[in-house]
Amino acid sequence: MANMQLDSLDYQILKTLSENARKPYLEIARECGVSGAAIHQRIQKLTSMNVISGSHTLISPSAIGYDTCAYIGFYLSDPSQFSELVERLKLIPEVVECHYTTGKYDILIKVYAKNNDHLLNIIHTKLQNLGSTRTETLISFKEVFNRQIPVREE
Repeated sequence: MANMQLDSLDYQILKTLSENARKPYLEIARECGVSGAAIHQRIQKLTSMNVISGSHTLISPSAIGYDTCAYIGFYLSDPSQFSELVERLKLIPEVVECHYTTGKYDILIKVYAKNNDHLLNIIHTKLQNLGSTRTETLISFKEVFNRQIPVREE
């Protein structure tokens, strides 16, 4: 397991980056009491171990006109369809997440649409013909919070 190879400095760096991914390495170094080069090397190590997979800018969907968020569960009649369905979902820009799941759905996706009419259009023109037995759509009224996983040294 990756966490067996991490020490307290690694966890301190991860906690800092999870709070602010744009914090300069030298500022992290000062907070951790080590050199900037040490922080750079540790972040390179964490990246090569796939503990860190990069950083990204979070864009508010509603700020750019995507006011409807929905989760759509897919029921598949044939498990061999998973890979093909996922590849086809990757081609739909409004699909921002895709998960294999247990329980009620075989696959669960998160979709952003400009409004309910746009969502209906996405469902009818892009999702209905993907080969699932059926789908179930849940519309999110409002995201209450979204956060990183807690970073604690075990």
